[in-house]
Formats: sequence, structure tokens, C-alpha cells
Amino acid sequence: MFGQVVIGPPGSGKTTYCAAMQEFLTAMGRKVAVINLDPANDILPYKCQVNIAELITLSDVMDSLKLGPNGGLIYCMEFLERNMDWLHSKVSALKDSYLLFDCPGQVELYTHDDSVKKIFGRLTKLDYRLTAVHMVDSFYCSEASKFVSVLLTSLSTMLQCELPHVNVLSKADLIQKYGQLAFHLDFYTDVLDLSYLLEHLQEDPFFSKYRKLNEALVSVVEDYSLVSFVALNIKDRDCMLRVIREVDKANGYVFGDMEERSIQELLSCAVGAEFEYEKIQTVAEKYMGEQDEDNDSDVEQKTLADLLNVE
Repeated sequence: MFGQVVIGPPGSGKTTYCAAMQEFLTAMGRKVAVINLDPANDILPYKCQVNIAELITLSDVMDSLKLGPNGGLIYCMEFLERNMDWLHSKVSALKDSYLLFDCPGQVELYTHDDSVKKIFGRLTKLDYRLTAVHMVDSFYCSEASKFVSVLLTSLSTMLQCELPHVNVLSKADLIQKYGQLAFHLDFYTDVLDLSYLLEHLQEDPFFSKYRKLNEALVSVVEDYSLVSFVALNIKDRDCMLRVIREVDKANGYVFGDMEERSIQELLSCAVGAEFEYEKIQTVAEKYMGEQDEDNDSDVEQKTLADLLNVE
């Protein structure tokens, strides 16, 4: 069974994404099941096949154990981990379904605590092919310090979760409303030379005092070379299609036999044969008013099959 583990900080759009992705994949012909694992989520905009509220809720934990919301969420995830048989029995009944796991928004669950990691680790051992989709609000691109912060959070989450990973820059249609970006959008999605960010950090009187610390933090991200983002507006078909393609490559769905595929598409996915500009073309042109000066979109793309003269 294939699926997505949708994670990210509060307000990043996880639940909205699950509702939109369920509708989008259903229209593509996939049988989709959404599993709500957020014990604080009592208003669901999607049809939910499995709901953690049947097992435990955050409000009950906070009332009975006198815990705050953060401690309550950690307790709920640890309780779910101890009751994995319940989750497995519910999910295993969703045969031939593509799974969307809507997870809690507490960042510490993905950067420090082991409960979520162990839950999905056990599902992976049961042959569930899962990809972590990490939602990040495009608001964090508005300032250099915020972007460095989200890069570190994303990197920590990737290393902690131990799942194939796709970082998504959500609400990309609102990105210009947060202020003019210092760089072209592909600087943020592809995480290019971060030394340019250091120059902007020096302009801030507060951060200029911590130049060596800033350099060290940026070098950590660059040394791992793991973090990149896919820009997303959930109301845009092209954006949604790009995200699902990235996820399908990450968990191997694209190489299965559930849907009709061509050899050109498979080979193109395998080698990532795609011009860099096309990854952000939809968002850059529709929502940021940018035009492709080099007319890259008019250049014929060549897949590996073309290069090998495969008919």
C-alpha cells in the first residue's frame, strides 16, 4: 500500500492539503483513504476513513491528566504507538487504497520525539510504502532569518523521520503578499548558494552580531545537500500534479502497475530529466508576475529514451 505522511508546523495547511489531494487523486482514478492522526483536529473538511478520535482525543488527555497542549499531543502519540494494533487493523482494512495520513502540527514530534517515527517505521516494515510530505508556509521566504530557520527544521525533520521525503512550500499563491522576495523563487525551492543569505542577515543589526553562528548554521544545510522544496497552490492543477509526481517518485508508486504509464515517463522520472525553471514555472508566472526570459519552456525536453534513441 502506498501513501503520504503529511506533516509540518501548525497553520502550514496540512488538513487543507489532505482534502485537496484526496479530491485530486480521486479525479485521477485512485481510490483514496484519509487517516486523521491529529487528536486535536475535531473539524475535518474531508471524508475520513480512520480517525484517531475513536481511540484518544487531546481534550480528554488534557482534562484527565492536566497536561498542556504540547504535553498532551506527545502523550497521544505515545498512546497510539502503544496501540499500533488498533491502527494496523484499521488501515489494513483499506485494501487497494492510496493512504493520506493527516498528522499533528507540533514540530517537536518530528524533530525530537520518537513516537511518530516509530509508528511509521512499524508501518514501513509491514510493507507500507510511505513518503513524508513536509508542509512549510511560503511566509518563511519573506526574510532571510526565517528561511534559515525553516531550512534547519526541515533538515532535522528529514533526518529524524527516516522516510522518503518531499518538502512542500505551501500557499505559494500568497507569496508576494508577504513582501518582495530578495531572490528569484528557484533560490528558495532549490536552496541554492546560501552564502547570499548571509549577506542579508548581516543587514539586520541583531543577526549581524552572530556572523560565525550564521555561517555554521548555513554550512550544516549545505553540507547535507538534502533540503529542497516544491512550490504549491492547492487550487492549481499543475502545482498539485507536480507534487504528486515528486511523491510518486519518492515512494516508488510511479514504477508500479496501478495506472497506465509510458516508457518515456518512467525513464524521465528515473533520471529527473526536467529543466530547473519548469519546477517553479507555474508559480513564478501566475502568482509572481515573472516571465521566462530565456524561453526555456520552448526548448524541447529530452528524456533518457530520446538520448538512447529508444523508439
